[in-house]
Amino acid sequence: MELSGSIPEDIDVTRPSAARVYDYFLGGAHNFEVDRQLAEQIASLTPNLAQTMRANRSFLRRAVRYLVNEGIEQFLDIGSGIPTVGNVHEVAQDAHPDVRVVYVDVDPVAVAQSRAILDGNKHTGVLQADVREPERILAEAVDLGLVDLSRPLAVLLAGVLHFIPDADDPQGIAERLRAATVPGSFLLVSHATQDGQPPEVLQAQRLSARTATEITLRTHEQIRGYFGDFALVEPGLVFLTQWRPEPGGEVDEHPEQVGAFGGVARK
Repeated sequence: MELSGSIPEDIDVTRPSAARVYDYFLGGAHNFEVDRQLAEQIASLTPNLAQTMRANRSFLRRAVRYLVNEGIEQFLDIGSGIPTVGNVHEVAQDAHPDVRVVYVDVDPVAVAQSRAILDGNKHTGVLQADVREPERILAEAVDLGLVDLSRPLAVLLAGVLHFIPDADDPQGIAERLRAATVPGSFLLVSHATQDGQPPEVLQAQRLSARTATEITLRTHEQIRGYFGDFALVEPGLVFLTQWRPEPGGEVDEHPEQVGAFGGVARK
């Protein structure tokens, strides 16, 4: 199925998009043939990649439920991609209908599709912005009337910082976002790792250079640094399937196969 809705004329549909490749792996319909071709090429080298994508989304859902239970009423989801089934607003608003969510993505097609999907949901908003511009993102989220920086905020960086090269200072980006929040706020991070990964994962990383957003794999120590002096909630920074798994669910005997760490920390 091709991506629905009108596509802005300046969108290059001949170049794969990381957001649309991710949508394809999650079983969404908001992607083009060029995205599916790259996704299949990457999947041929890393057969468990779709599992990793789903594990990341499952981690995000569990974490959002945890955050709502902790009293969080506003979320800023940076690098959100396309909000397909089971995204932040659905999970959060299922628990508390008045929870506010601002989605932020740099991909104009992802933003256009997000706005179409969320049309009519007055507690959600969508911004087109780059994670490298945290102050702009925060200011525009406030302008939407959906974020109040005087109250606790959950900042979600799920699978986005590994698209930021070291030269663009991802640690500094995370630090600026942390500094803007009040005590009681939370930071969520999930990030692809090189720790314990086989050669085919490194090959898939090189393929990611074909999209506008190349992936940089990082170590547990580097990813831990994004939380700064925030206090990690139990069980800490762990492989995605190890973070507060559903009670009664199957135990993941090889959590390292997801190739990504996730964690949530409180200010």
